[in-house]
Amino acid sequence: MLEPTVARRGVGSAANILELIYVSTVRNIRKAHGNALWGLFMAITQSLTFVLVFYLMFSILGMKRSQIRGDFLLYIMSGVFLYMTHIKGMGAVVGSEGPASTMMKHAPMTTAISITSSALAALYTQVLSAVVILGVYHLGWGPVVINDPVGTVAMFLLAWFSGVSIGMVFLAMKPWAPDPISIASSLYTRANMIASGKMLVANNTPYSILIYFTWNPLFHCIDQARGFVFQNYFPHHSNITYPVVLSCSLLAIGLMGEFFTRKHASASWYARR
Repeated sequence: MLEPTVARRGVGSAANILELIYVSTVRNIRKAHGNALWGLFMAITQSLTFVLVFYLMFSILGMKRSQIRGDFLLYIMSGVFLYMTHIKGMGAVVGSEGPASTMMKHAPMTTAISITSSALAALYTQVLSAVVILGVYHLGWGPVVINDPVGTVAMFLLAWFSGVSIGMVFLAMKPWAPDPISIASSLYTRANMIASGKMLVANNTPYSILIYFTWNPLFHCIDQARGFVFQNYFPHHSNITYPVVLSCSLLAIGLMGEFFTRKHASASWYARR
């Protein structure tokens, strides 16, 4: 405890930061559930519940025929997995440790490490849940055939990255208005149940309806992901450039806002909650 702090440079400093991120990521994974396996089980259950609910809804409404030609469950999972990683990434960043939290009193800990580890913990959990569900489906019901696995994974990561970027904006504003930002983030999560477009095929949707979805980066990620998953689907109303540019812009805005907020950190922020 009483050893002097020695400044590290170059590789040593980078290794120290990566170690802190790893330790903090593990802590975030285990924070909600003491047992890591139980936390993974809960993530799998959430995703699986969404898949089953949408499958039953489409089956009851007789909408299965109007969707993409191919594995219908894979069509549903392509939307649900990207939606879950998007909102979980956003929620993890919004709920990460702020500059006035107790953890920031420890010298090596910074808000950047806290944000990064929270986002990586959410990604890790969602990747594992998706792999487990697809693995069980592949072994139990039939082979999972993905036309372009690399492109599909890239869209999965882009959905997570866009959620993290939006979460950064919410996080920067959160200390100044905790309750309104909490409500706004919840509304965004609920709105994406429909606005993400995971329940429709963009190529088969009239333009008068599409205009309510094209603003959403998650809509573009899901539609492009289905273009990579299915061999006979070619997205015409979405692109990869929009979510990439928007996410990078929001991330830059969020980082600047977080830097400004950190300079005005006050312990009274947490007393107002």
